Amino acid sequence: MKEIKINSEFIKLDQFLKWAEVSSTGGESKSLIIDGKIKVNKAVEFARGKKLRDGDIIEVLGEQYKIVKE
Repeated sequence: MKEIKINSEFIKLDQFLKWAEVSSTGGESKSLIIDGKIKVNKAVEFARGKKLRDGDIIEVLGEQYKIVKE
């Protein structure tokens, strides 16, 4: 599991995908989300604006990431 550090209270899901270098563009992030390929805390997430906070676990195409607040 990769830890992704943020320096704010939260990060939106679509922003997270770019920050963690899962996707290179906003359009690619949107497609991953709409296609149901993203899980947040084990539940499929379809909202691009979902707020991710310290301790949340995101799964993308078999890779897991954990949000860690600096």
